[in-house]
Amino acid sequence: MTDNPLLAARRTALDLLARREHSWHELLEKMRERLPELDEHDVLRPALDQLVADDLQSDQRFVEGYVRYRSTRGDGPLKIAAGLQPRRIAADLLKPALYENGPDWVALCAEALAKKFRQTGKDKPDQQQRMQRFLMQRGFTGEQIRAALKLNRKD
Repeated sequence: MTDNPLLAARRTALDLLARREHSWHELLEKMRERLPELDEHDVLRPALDQLVADDLQSDQRFVEGYVRYRSTRGDGPLKIAAGLQPRRIAADLLKPALYENGPDWVALCAEALAKKFRQTGKDKPDQQQRMQRFLMQRGFTGEQIRAALKLNRKD
């Protein structure tokens, strides 16, 4: 290992960031595992703060990419928010990424519904409940589910 601990911490963080975006806290946890001999407050945190200052690490970029990826897989905003919770993302970054600049959740909800269930016109009540449960498990809100079910009935 090199004599300069800050340089070693920076190099480790950049290796991790070269693979994919990470949240600040995610990087800190991985660096703690990889560099247990380095002091968190004197070395690891300052190294990460410098990466943020150099715009090499960004929680906003991480959140936007995570929302984009998970939404294309058919996950709704509640499930995505739950997945981001352990990564300790600030609420002021999460809300805009999910709702203001995020995808059209009703359209994605309707798309997930169409993929899973055949459209039969007028659905029976038990079929409606199955659809609702499925969409709730995917992390869509009640409002989004109702709107998607309306779209499903019109088609």
